[in-house]
Amino acid sequence: MTVNLHQAQAQNLSMEQTASLGEIVKTKDHANLPLTERVTRSIERLMSSPNFYRFSVNNILTRWYAKRRTSQVFDLMAGFVNFQVLLTCVKSGLLDRVYEAPCSLEELSFYTQLPKENMDRLVLSALSLGLIDKRDPERFGIGRLGLPVVGYSGIKAMIEHNAVLYADMLETANLLKSKEHSQMHRYWPYTLNDAQDDASFVHLQQASSAKAKQFERYSELMSASQNFVIDEITSSYDFSGHSTMLDIGCGKGRFVQTVAQKYPKLQFELMDLPLVMGLTQEHLAKTDFFPRLSFNPGSFKLDELPRGVDLITLVRIAHDHSDEVVHALLRKIYLALPSKGTLLLAEPMADPKGAKHDAYFHFYLLAMGEGRLRTPEQLSKMMVQAGFDRVRLLGNPMPMHTRILVALKH
Repeated sequence: MTVNLHQAQAQNLSMEQTASLGEIVKTKDHANLPLTERVTRSIERLMSSPNFYRFSVNNILTRWYAKRRTSQVFDLMAGFVNFQVLLTCVKSGLLDRVYEAPCSLEELSFYTQLPKENMDRLVLSALSLGLIDKRDPERFGIGRLGLPVVGYSGIKAMIEHNAVLYADMLETANLLKSKEHSQMHRYWPYTLNDAQDDASFVHLQQASSAKAKQFERYSELMSASQNFVIDEITSSYDFSGHSTMLDIGCGKGRFVQTVAQKYPKLQFELMDLPLVMGLTQEHLAKTDFFPRLSFNPGSFKLDELPRGVDLITLVRIAHDHSDEVVHALLRKIYLALPSKGTLLLAEPMADPKGAKHDAYFHFYLLAMGEGRLRTPEQLSKMMVQAGFDRVRLLGNPMPMHTRILVALKH
């Protein structure tokens, strides 16, 4: 008993000495920090204090800040629930129904086949998110945030597709460790190229009819969700100074179609994987500009790029791939272009100061495969390293949808 007591006292003394030593080290480290960092840390400790929270809530001058910060933290916690409300409103057809005409709870329950006793939970949640509005005491109509969802098929397609990402993020730590088993990784067939030999991958695409449906599925989604990006590009860049444009990763040709209709003298080379190119030709076969199109099935990793073009476009391509792949592609593009040739790269880019929507793209691209959300500065540097001597960032109306970089070969 005596021995144990002494051991306990010694242990407690050791713990006290360790704690004291820790405080001394912390104080010493704090004193060695730059003044701005010391001030920042002092403010952080103050603002994380429960006493400061109570003070800020009860003080009329600081209450607004306490309320805003509390609301922002709760929004972070509620994000998943809010998305599930949105997804349910889309999949059940609720938003389409109230867009047609205002409805009562009973009518919405009958239309969506969801239990009447719980329908008010969904409707009131949608009301709080601005997806629907209350038109009178008994009826609900489409809301300000519901309108773009029902008005643009691409938004609706991406909302339903996002369910795949949310399923992958139920165990986000596992996704950070490995994306190999993610549903999103399997959804996008070309990302599987990272895990196997390029040559065998292309051969598999050409030989397997089972792959065709998978490629058609992702091509449909890309086409449906591309309108906003296309609008940003065509409103910000003048294509009239070019004679022939190569679109790498053209998908079903939605971007080329828009540009071709606006610029009747422009010729086009289209390049994508073999199974995708079949869908592209089928989609564009009956257009009046079809004679201006040349199709190049193949992989930009394996095959030579078509020559004789003075403009090459990469629309939502670079962020799907690793730095190594993008470096090689940019260099290949540089070598394929003639003097004074132009590269136009458009995709969502990270805000150097950070933006809320960056978090979405960071994890979407992680779940897909090897892609990365890059800043305009990072991409510009990669272009310069590839050989381009002048890179400029275009201004465009809605940078959240896409940013646009234009690089010129000397």
